[in-house]
Amino acid sequence: MPKLKSAAAEALHDVLRDGITLAVGGFGLSGIPADLIEAVRDSGVKDLTVVSNNMGVDGKGLGILIEAGQVRKVIASYVGENRLFAEQYLAGVLEVEFTPQGTLAERLRAGGAGIPAFYTKTGVGTLVAEGKPHEVFDGETYVRERAIRADVALVHAHTADTDGNLIYRHTARNFNPVVATAGAVTLAEAEVIVEPGALDPNHIVTPGVYVQHLVRASNRGKDIEQRTVRPRADRISPELVNN
Repeated sequence: MPKLKSAAAEALHDVLRDGITLAVGGFGLSGIPADLIEAVRDSGVKDLTVVSNNMGVDGKGLGILIEAGQVRKVIASYVGENRLFAEQYLAGVLEVEFTPQGTLAERLRAGGAGIPAFYTKTGVGTLVAEGKPHEVFDGETYVRERAIRADVALVHAHTADTDGNLIYRHTARNFNPVVATAGAVTLAEAEVIVEPGALDPNHIVTPGVYVQHLVRASNRGKDIEQRTVRPRADRISPELVNN
């Protein structure tokens, strides 16, 4: 079956259902599969468990699923940029499982590699380790973390071929590669799609064997979560520099 679909809604039509675990690539608003996220919202599925580094911001990224009331539980490492998310969490509407960022990445990577669990020192002695098995190795205490295997994974790539091989661009790569391997079904959106054989195999990050469905990303503006700027040196008056 051809992997390339005409639209995100078509690609998601037969894979979404209530109550699934959905892993989503991205970091803040960088490298998020925006078209696929919007298609999830439009589908109306609910009671989702969403695994992602964070939940975007209010009104953008995964924040739109929070606004639509479609999320039951979130597994994430950071939630500080989404006010509605924080409100729902504090009100007991959302169940949240906080996971250190490196541990989250490794849980996803382990899920894709068929490793059911692993030990790490990160979190030992903190709330994230409570109730989890501990073990001592070489005199050091470690906590056991379970791998994450999602029902559906959504990722964004810069370039893909129609076989589903993916190449990411700069920091938009972030969590996308580990998310892509952690899904039982993985859907990718890509800004540029080429024919098989057009990509240098040495540049491919996610092999097409991990990707079941592919869509062309829409030509949209890329949001910046926080813009921090400073005056250019050549625009600053000598008086200010000397002072």
